Amino acid sequence: MKALEEKIQAEGIVKAGDILKVDHFLNHQIDTAFLDEIGKEFQRLFHQHHITKILTIEASGIAIALATARYFDYIPVVFAKKAKTAQMSDDVYHTSIHSYTHQTTSDVVVAKQYLSCEDHVFIVDDFLANGCAVFGLIDLVCQAHAKVEGIGIVIEKGHQAGGQKLRDQGYHLESLAIIDSMNACTGEIIFRKQKEG
Repeated sequence: MKALEEKIQAEGIVKAGDILKVDHFLNHQIDTAFLDEIGKEFQRLFHQHHITKILTIEASGIAIALATARYFDYIPVVFAKKAKTAQMSDDVYHTSIHSYTHQTTSDVVVAKQYLSCEDHVFIVDDFLANGCAVFGLIDLVCQAHAKVEGIGIVIEKGHQAGGQKLRDQGYHLESLAIIDSMNACTGEIIFRKQKEG
């Protein structure tokens, strides 16, 4: 998605520690028109799959999942919660996810009533680096005996291992922009050339 690469170049900020800040348009302030284009692109890439639910993790994935659901006939969006609330029953699927960005590990839950063995799940998220969040979401889907139909990522850090691990395990993974390297001193971002289409 060339438009995404151009937006990252224009508005993204590379920070020390292999951090890319895109909170100007993706995960603090949201460019809603651009997010709509992201949803449309995910539908184009995954339209051949039978998908009944979109699964993401709070908080940054929620807006992306909602924009995407619009193009899959408004199917339900389920988001994994990072803390079990007092109102949530004990009847939950549970996993632990380590955040590379925040260097924390979170307990993550989804109520069992929202994922079942009949579901065909499309996982979406804003970033993919080491893959901890996505593998955690896959674990939740597996606990429900549901099927992962595909994984849609807005920005993949291709120089980290997560994407390759997922592809090696046979998942249909599509990342709209893949970064091969970033330089915090110069601000330079090198994108992987992807197939047009």
